[in-house]
Amino acid sequence: MNLESLGSALEAAFGYVIGLGAPVMMPVLFTLLGICIGIKPGKAVKSGLLVGVGFIGLSIITALLTSALGPALNKVVDIYDLQLKVFDMGWPAAASIAYNTSIGAFVIPVCLGVNLLMLLTKTTKTVNIDLWNYWHFAFVGALAYYATNSILWGFFAAIICYIITLVIADWTAPRFQRFYDKMDGISIPHPFSGGFAPIAMALDKVLDMIPGINKVDIDAEGLKRRFGLLGEPLFLGVIVGAGVGILAQYELPKVLMLGVQMGAVMELIPRITGLFIEGLMPVSDATKQLVARKFKKSSGLYIGMSPALVIGHPTTLVVSLLLIPVIILLAVILPGNEFLPLASLAGMFYLFPLVLPITKGNVVKSFIIGLIILIGGVYLVTNLAPYFSLAAHDVYARTQDTAVRIPDGFSEAAALDFASSPLAWTIYHLTASTKIIGPVILVVLTGGLMLRNRKRIIRSTENEFPSTEKEMS
Repeated sequence: MNLESLGSALEAAFGYVIGLGAPVMMPVLFTLLGICIGIKPGKAVKSGLLVGVGFIGLSIITALLTSALGPALNKVVDIYDLQLKVFDMGWPAAASIAYNTSIGAFVIPVCLGVNLLMLLTKTTKTVNIDLWNYWHFAFVGALAYYATNSILWGFFAAIICYIITLVIADWTAPRFQRFYDKMDGISIPHPFSGGFAPIAMALDKVLDMIPGINKVDIDAEGLKRRFGLLGEPLFLGVIVGAGVGILAQYELPKVLMLGVQMGAVMELIPRITGLFIEGLMPVSDATKQLVARKFKKSSGLYIGMSPALVIGHPTTLVVSLLLIPVIILLAVILPGNEFLPLASLAGMFYLFPLVLPITKGNVVKSFIIGLIILIGGVYLVTNLAPYFSLAAHDVYARTQDTAVRIPDGFSEAAALDFASSPLAWTIYHLTASTKIIGPVILVVLTGGLMLRNRKRIIRSTENEFPSTEKEMS
């Protein structure tokens, strides 16, 4: 059996498994993991089910966001003639492109092998069990595959993306764990969220040098204290929802309903993400105990988890909600942009999980950084739209998956997640748009990041477990 035949067989197998969705995959994964690390079967099953329930709840709430806000925004687009030529298909289309290729069929076992090798060579501390979001790595690999017509270049792009993501997860983990409650031992190996962390770090330093902005220190709690009810995510949701309803020229009952629905989204997301944490804690605690027993001279491993754990943070909710109308307006007037984010808006929450620990939850800084990221993001999406569309056409022709069908009247389509990430854009172009020099740059850069990460891991281990000689001296 040649590689293409094996790839087709695995595509069908993985397509079935992935088709079960995160609410089914994650409970099974967490239950098996819990049993393997010594948790009693009953407790492991409960832990897995709580994670699954969290995913289902989050899916319901984000579906409410898109089903309620989507028609209103579409009407606003029609009323004010805001339509742009690149259709927003949302992340389901990107995931379908990712997993309906030979790259997607192999991405989970290949990346798990890379993860194991990096753990053995001490170039990462993260054990990435967020299998559902492996589609991000397969996605950038799939785009490179279609552009080069080479499965090897596709895997090259996916693996490079995976390695860099693990290094970013290690780099951001200490700050992440200090900022969020009950996240000890957790890292976020999510390339969409992680790709913005270096940018946020640089922009945060720039903002600290701007008079006025560097004096503003308002987090979500400060917003509540300063503005009272107006600073509550619940009330902001009502205001923004009602405002969109008014722009859509809805009648008063529909305006009020949209406002209450957006308020419900803002209020329910943090409550549902609490289920993730409740399900995660037994696995996290047992893993730390296992590491402490088995690896006496280790500073510990991180469990790589989905950023869905923390998207309910009040600053994330407030900033994401305020950015929705702003980026829609800007997308229409930005010169050269051809992408209007609509279906992708539910994914905006995932911009901030690794940005907030850098801004310390500062609402003003987070908003400015988020706005800059989104402005750059729509241009990156516009640039990748032809390659995204090529992949979508091929996958639809083979699978008839309606998630990747580009509607009539649009020549191209794309999605904010993962195509707006500078990480995806850079890896794609250095792999597919350049000859030799681009891949060489990626190899050198990735190798350098791995070596630097290894030095950091070894140094942290030595600091935590000093040698007997050092202790005696």
